[in-house]
Formats: sequence, C-alpha cells, structure tokens
Amino acid sequence: MGGETIIPPTSTSEEEYSVDQDFPLPSLTSLNPTLLRDYLRMKAEDGKNESDRLFLEEFDKMGPQSSSPDFEAYHKRRQKVYKEVLQSYDQLRVRSKSLNEAKYKVLSYFPGTWIENVGGKKLSDYDVPKTTSLLLIGPKGCGKSSLVNKISRVLEDDNFAPERAQISYNPSVGDGTYYLQGYMIPRGSASFCLYDSRGLADGTSENINMIQNWMNNGVRHGEPVIRKSDDSSLRRKMKFKPRELDWKFCRPQMVNFVIFVVDAVSVLKSIEGDGVEDLLCLQMISEVFKQPCLSFKDDKPVVVITHGDLLSIADRVRARVYLGELLGIPPAKQIFDIPENHDPVTELTIVDMLRYSLEHADRNLPYKNWVMENVRKVPLFSWLCVLAMLLGIASGMACMRYLHMRHPRESELNIVWHTIRHIW
Repeated sequence: MGGETIIPPTSTSEEEYSVDQDFPLPSLTSLNPTLLRDYLRMKAEDGKNESDRLFLEEFDKMGPQSSSPDFEAYHKRRQKVYKEVLQSYDQLRVRSKSLNEAKYKVLSYFPGTWIENVGGKKLSDYDVPKTTSLLLIGPKGCGKSSLVNKISRVLEDDNFAPERAQISYNPSVGDGTYYLQGYMIPRGSASFCLYDSRGLADGTSENINMIQNWMNNGVRHGEPVIRKSDDSSLRRKMKFKPRELDWKFCRPQMVNFVIFVVDAVSVLKSIEGDGVEDLLCLQMISEVFKQPCLSFKDDKPVVVITHGDLLSIADRVRARVYLGELLGIPPAKQIFDIPENHDPVTELTIVDMLRYSLEHADRNLPYKNWVMENVRKVPLFSWLCVLAMLLGIASGMACMRYLHMRHPRESELNIVWHTIRHIW
C-alpha cells in the first residue's frame, strides 16, 4: 500500500468488549501451539482488532517457543503495545483539527519555557542557553536533511519554500552531509537550532567517538566531520575547503537534546531478515543509541522513523513496536512516524516531536554553580552558630597551650577546667 496514509478505525471500549465476548481469552498456556495458532487466527479474521492480526504474523514466526509458560503474559503485553500505537494514529487524526494551536505553542517557545520549577527552583537558577540546540543523528540515507526541510516548511507555513538542507538522493555514492549544518527554526529566530550531521559510519567505535566529541565539546556550524576511515583525498578536501574555514571562529553550542532518525524500510527488512546489511545497521543503531553520552539524566533521545509512506500502516506499527523493544523506549510516546506526506496529521506529528524534544531539553538544563546554590540556601543563623563554635574551639586550644606553658606541672584536669572557664 505504498504512498497512501491509512488511518485505522477508532477502536472503542465497546468494540473491544465484543471481540472478547465472541472469542473469550482461554488460558494460553493450556493450549498446544496448533490450537493456540487457530485461536489467534480466529480472532484476527474477526477483523475488529488490527493488533490481533499483527500479533498472529509474529506468532507464526516464533515457532516452538510460543508454547512457553511466559507466552500468555507476553501476548497480553505485546497486544497492549500494538493497540496503543494503532490508536495513536487515530488520536493524531482527531487532534489535527487543533494543528494551528499546537504550532503556536512551539513557535512561541524560548529556551527555558518548559522548565519544571520543582523544589522552589526558578528560571534564574538554571544555566539557560540563548538558543536550544537539537542534534540530528542517524545512518546515512535515513532522511535527516529531509526532516530539517519538512520541519522548516511546517513552522514557516510554506509548503513551497526552497529546501534549506541539501538532500542526498543516492546514499550509496557518499554520506551526504560532510559538515555539521545548523538551521535556526524558523528562519531569523533565535529560539532553537537543528544541527544536521554526517551519517553514522559502519564502525560503531568511530560513531561513538564522534558523538562523544559533540556531546562533550559542543557543535559548530560548518565543522567538518572527518573519520579515520576516510581516504586521504577526501580528508584534505574537507579540511581545507576555503568557504568552510569560518567554523573555527564559531563558538561551540552545547547539545541540549538528540533526535535519532531511522529509516522505517530498513527496520522492516531487518525484522523480516531479508539482508545481513540491514541487521548490522540496526545492531549499530542499538549500540549507539544506548551510549550513556546520548542520555540527559537518563533521558534517552527521541526517535523519528522516516519513509513510512512506502509501507502499509500495519508495517509502520510493527517497525515502531520493534524499535521500542530494541531501544527500550515507549513506541507510542517516544517514537514519531514522519512520512513523506504533506497533510495535517504528518504536520502535527512533526510539531509533537519538536515539543517533546524542547520540553525534555528544558527539563535537563543544569543548575548554575550548584555549590553556591546550596550554600545560599543554608540559613544565616546556622552559619553564625558554626562560626562561633569554630572560634570557641580555636580559643580553647590556644588557652590550653598557654596554661601548659605557664604551669607545666599542673594537672591536666586543672588545665581543662581553666579552658572551660575561659570559653564560657
């Protein structure tokens, strides 16, 4: 069903109840695999619940392990996840009527807008940047540059605006973006900036080193992304390109949040086991995604799947559920399906993804000089008491030394007594 955006029907609680009435859930572990498969197929053919059909497809591939004692719990959990993801598409369709209101909230954003003032903290207590920086990373050809253009068009409300990021239409030729490119969103604004990066390499270690450098030292517009694996001619060309040398004079911008972009078609191929290359790519994505340097206070990056318009709605759901389990994030809340479509539902998905990213960027802002912050919050009276105690101890020690020097034969008990009298 390529090219079409298919919205699944709304699943009401009454419909779900009728499905359970028609096909009451037996104890799955009490059935042998053949009867269990027939039971699932009967529910799927009822046609009222798309999640049953999706789960049946997975069950057919599971083989003998589907009769394990833990399968019943697994079935219920997986079916619930499918329902949540399916319903998220329908919720988007309903909410798309309020698209302009959602856009306004993102367009009116400034750094620190969504800081949560917990524990009496104020905006002035945080180290708030002038511009929030969002870094896009992902494999080559996954659609990072295309996503930048879509975001720009949606927030500038101009579907005919020229493309800002250069798109690579043949990923096999090269890695597309060889330099970090910063794009203020919308143009002329200083609220937040998207940094488009070079596609991840095949070697996981090179990717990790590259990302750690960005997360620790910041990102700069126009900075070349050079790898050890690049041939010498490419390295020379990137290092000494005249018009790109200005990046050295740019102030590094600390990364405030990460957007991880993944191609839905590649994910589906890896699920179906069509190619070793897709499996290795997904393994690399998993290893990079789970690096501690990408997390802010245990807050993992947001994930965007692209090119979903080339797949059916069922396959897009499968890709999101699979990625959610692989990366350890909720697929209905932290994975956003952004296809190559121009419609209110796709636009709202883009706006929701940006809002999620900006909210979490604000939530993870560091405090200003936390030591002084804690010192300032201790009552002045407490500090005066501590100071008086320290002065008393120092004075007592000086008095003991003086008495010891003046009366060397006097008992230690008398010295202590004189010291106490002196202090009080």
